[in-house]
Amino acid sequence: MANPTIIVHGGAGNWPKNKHAIGLSGVRKAATRGFQILQQGRSAIQAVEAAVIEMEDNPIFNAGKGSTLNFEGNVEADAGIMDGKTLRGAGVALLHQVKNPISLARIVMEKTDHALLAGKTVERLGEAYGLPKANLRLPERIRQWKQARRELENGSIKYFSRNLKLVHDKGRLFLGDTVGALAMDQRGNLAAADSTGGVSLKLPGRIGDSPILGAGLYADNKLGAATATGVGEIAMRLVVSKAACDEMQSLTAQRAASKTVRHVTRLAGRGLGILSLDREGRYGIAHNTLHLCWAAETKDKGLVSQMVGSR
Repeated sequence: MANPTIIVHGGAGNWPKNKHAIGLSGVRKAATRGFQILQQGRSAIQAVEAAVIEMEDNPIFNAGKGSTLNFEGNVEADAGIMDGKTLRGAGVALLHQVKNPISLARIVMEKTDHALLAGKTVERLGEAYGLPKANLRLPERIRQWKQARRELENGSIKYFSRNLKLVHDKGRLFLGDTVGALAMDQRGNLAAADSTGGVSLKLPGRIGDSPILGAGLYADNKLGAATATGVGEIAMRLVVSKAACDEMQSLTAQRAASKTVRHVTRLAGRGLGILSLDREGRYGIAHNTLHLCWAAETKDKGLVSQMVGSR
């Protein structure tokens, strides 16, 4: 029997100081929820789904009801889940009104032959399985969106400069972060899950790393499990979650996470965090951003949480 372990994150980046306490409280609740499931002898898949649902329902996080808005002011949420025992996994993307995208990702993984579905069709699949809908455009996110649009237009925001040029050159074209969880159950099976509203002011139709197996998440009982947070384009280009799992063939979870982030920093610069979990139930945290909000719970160490990790 393996020692059950869960580790979750609420996103990498620059967390305002006045949101540290509520962010840490949120990830602690998510870790505890997932760990309770593991202690009951249930599966790692059930644990990561429950932990992510806890964060999707908490508007402090950029997932589910806390999702940020795209350039047009709409929600397009993504999520992914993967089972390390079977190597099956799936992602869903461009969701407008599914209350818990992670549960829809699990339905796609378990009930279809596909690994990625997006848009209205997959939302109808959620309806068929009775998943609840919700209005994900919260007033606070709308206020933040309006402010960000003003900052982008006046040049204060630099990270989407090419998108702004598209708008200026072609007319009105369309012009936060992820939560995630890793778990090992009593049978030694691993699982990974993540969910996000995507980066604020993204172009409509943009799909990030969260629903992409190997980029935003990966789990393999023979290697380990990992999930990424930060700039999704970096995670996709460098396939960071699979890279971190490959490193765990010979390294501990912490060393694998740190090595992966160092590699990312050299090739692509800053903007990424990694959580990892190896076959021994050891977890790792590494990032090259100012903060990474995370919590973990094990039988030996109990519940721990931080707003930073290994850098």
